[in-house]
Amino acid sequence: MALDAALASTLARLLAERFSTSESVLALHGRDESALPARPPDAVCFPETTAEVSRILAACNATGTPVIAFGVGTSLEGHVLPTRGGVTLDLSRMNRILALSPADLDVRVQAGVLKDQLNARLREEGLFFAVDPGADATIGGMAATGASGTMTARYGTIRENVLALQAVLADGTVVECGTRARKTSAGYDLVHLLCGSEGTLGVITELVVRCHGIPERIAAATVAFPSMAAAVAAATEIVQTGIPIARCEFVDGPAIAAVNRHADLAEAEQPTLFCEFHGTEQAVADQLDRAGLIAGEHGGAGFRFATREEDRLRLWAARHNAYFALLALQPGFRVVSTDACVPVSRLAECVELTAADAATTGLEIVLFGHVADGNFHTGVLVDPDSADDRAAADGFTSRLALRTIEMDGTVSGEHGIGLNKRGYLVRQYGAAAVDLMRTVKDALDPNGILNPDKVLPPRLEALDAAP
Repeated sequence: MALDAALASTLARLLAERFSTSESVLALHGRDESALPARPPDAVCFPETTAEVSRILAACNATGTPVIAFGVGTSLEGHVLPTRGGVTLDLSRMNRILALSPADLDVRVQAGVLKDQLNARLREEGLFFAVDPGADATIGGMAATGASGTMTARYGTIRENVLALQAVLADGTVVECGTRARKTSAGYDLVHLLCGSEGTLGVITELVVRCHGIPERIAAATVAFPSMAAAVAAATEIVQTGIPIARCEFVDGPAIAAVNRHADLAEAEQPTLFCEFHGTEQAVADQLDRAGLIAGEHGGAGFRFATREEDRLRLWAARHNAYFALLALQPGFRVVSTDACVPVSRLAECVELTAADAATTGLEIVLFGHVADGNFHTGVLVDPDSADDRAAADGFTSRLALRTIEMDGTVSGEHGIGLNKRGYLVRQYGAAAVDLMRTVKDALDPNGILNPDKVLPPRLEALDAAP
């Protein structure tokens, strides 16, 4: 739809050249890393302050114009697609690190600060930000989508690492939520209400996040297994025995094969665990010994470890290249990526059933993920012009979602709901809980302008239906 002329004039006066309706700019903001079709907005705003975000939202709310917050577009579930047109709010210019307190192990940042940018600054103080979703995402985008990543088992998800935040509500009201204290029992937990809300309840503009001291010793290790069940069982036992593992990643044989082709490596094309251990020199040595023994008991072979940074990066290359290696198998194809999370005790069963299901689809499908916390991903390679490929991929991801719910898990451990998974919320939580979510949405965004069509299923959708 065309943008309201009076609104366009208001935004242009407020932002000057930082308000754009250029086709190239619109196209860049009409897609993310999902395989969903691109949908450009009607205009893009580039605010630099919370005050500007407030004025933009107030103006859009007055005209009922949709507003979609945008970081760098690395989301995987269609979170930033402007399904009804409207204004995309690009927060990339809000990229200042505002206040760092090494003594308190926290830092206040604007929402557009990038993960790697933050870590570069923290490294100067011997600190690091522990949430690592893989992509160099913005901190605000990570909070909005409930991201986590490779170090969740040791350091928690983004939710556990956000102490406080500033957000702008649909009508332009600015709210401060949380404090810099390490705990609080005062009032409703608005910080965690807004974290993971995917820009549907408010636009996060600033955050106070935890940081951690860089460990004295970091060691990475890889080990190959004869089967996926053996690899997952080893990872599960490592966690259950209390080894404080920082990272424990799983990559299946087909993914290793794709990486070998893509990166000219010669890794064993078997299910493989990639692990990382943090602590004192003695503690890390003990963790390596214990993890190595457990891996061996489950048939693990070729246990390799490294402590120098360049050697650690070399060991991690296969895991970090898995997504791009899959894309490289068929130029022009897209990857339908999804994630699931189950109780750790059900993980091996879920992974085995999912791998067996993948083998029936006729599609190239790989499995990888953060098995130490029960979370794994699947990447499905599809021809974007093939209705048969898309139908097969949708069927596979739907069966995976229902399987995880049946195992007391969740349809998303870290990707979020976006457009792809909202039909499963009633199955996962029940109709009453989803109705309560709608009540919250209606209270904070009565005109429904904030990121429409995301998270909540349509009101008329059958309550027990899945997509």
